[in-house]
Formats: sequence, structure tokens, C-alpha cells
Amino acid sequence: MSCHPYAVLAAQRLLPVLRSADADRALRATGQLLGAGCRAVELTTSTPGWARAVTRAAGLRDARGRSAVIGVGTVTTAAEARAALDAGAAFLVSPYPAPEVREAAARRGTPFLEGGFTPGEIAAAVRGAGAAKVFPAHVGGPDYIRSLRAVLPSGALLVPTGGIRPGGVREWLDAGATAVGIGSGLPDDPGELAAVFAELAGPCCGGEGCGP
Repeated sequence: MSCHPYAVLAAQRLLPVLRSADADRALRATGQLLGAGCRAVELTTSTPGWARAVTRAAGLRDARGRSAVIGVGTVTTAAEARAALDAGAAFLVSPYPAPEVREAAARRGTPFLEGGFTPGEIAAAVRGAGAAKVFPAHVGGPDYIRSLRAVLPSGALLVPTGGIRPGGVREWLDAGATAVGIGSGLPDDPGELAAVFAELAGPCCGGEGCGP
């Protein structure tokens, strides 16, 4: 049994979101993250040549030899969804409710982390896929995650993203986030980067290749 992308996110607890100047830089950054103990990385459609980067990144392995779990974010149309899935994306992410993407992901059986901000948008995403991206998270802060947790199913996966710095990740996790999306601020030093993932990592998802 292989790990479901949501289980990987729940174990990793920090999701790097890469908005790179080009596909080659995105691929290099992905390799650095995987070498530091990260397994799941979100590339974005805002990166020129992103589909090529996704295809190449999907074939990489992390520091423990496990296959990379590459998601594609800022997916807002059916065409982008199809391109991402054809490139090898393991999951899709949108910044706001995106019915076209939801339908394309469901058709291919691919996890979709649908974005939303209001309780209604987030509840709808959770009902559809058991998960939601909370964006822009900094507007509500960790207390907003606590409030959402009080009215959502206990197993709902919430990934707040937007305006969160690495030093604040633990506060969001303590508030009830399953994982936290980070777009900038991660250390460049390999040792420091590895320490970040090691400190935040939760229990292994238990799937194939997830053991020590």
C-alpha cells in the first residue's frame, strides 16, 4: 500500500510552495527540499514551463529513497488540471473554489486541495474531498483555524497557506492545521533546512516505503 498524498502531508506537516522564475530553478529547489527530508512539494502554474518541471520532479526520490509526491498549485481551470495530471501531479491545489478543477480531479481520482476562506467555502471543500486549503490564512490567523475546527468533521484536513513564516508553523499546527503551506522564508543551508523538516515531522503514514 502506497501513501495517499494527504497522509504524506499530515506526516510532513509543512508543504513548501514553489513559485520559481523557470522550470529549471523549480526542479533544483525541489531537489534541495527532497534532500533535506521533505517528500511532498507543491509546484505552481505561475512558473514558466511548470508542466516540464512537474514531469521531471515526479521521478525524483527523497533522502530516504521514497518517491516524491509532487502537487501542482494555482490550478484554476480544467485545462490546467488536465495538464498537471498528464505531467504526473499527485495532487492538485487551487487558491479558491474551482468547480472545473474539482470535476477534472474527480474524473481522474486525484486528490484536490480546494482553496477557500469563508466557513461555507471550506466546509464545501471538506465535504467534497475531506480537505481544504485555507487561503489567505494570515487574514484570520491561527484563531480562525480553531474556530473552523469547532464546526468541521474531526478528520478534516486543513492546510492554511498565505503569509505564514517558517517560525510560526508550530502555532498553526497547535491551532488545528494538519499541515501548513509555506511560500518563502525556508533556510537555504541544507543542514538548517533538514532540521526544519525533522522538527515538524509527525508519525509515518504507514504506507509502502514509509518506514525508516
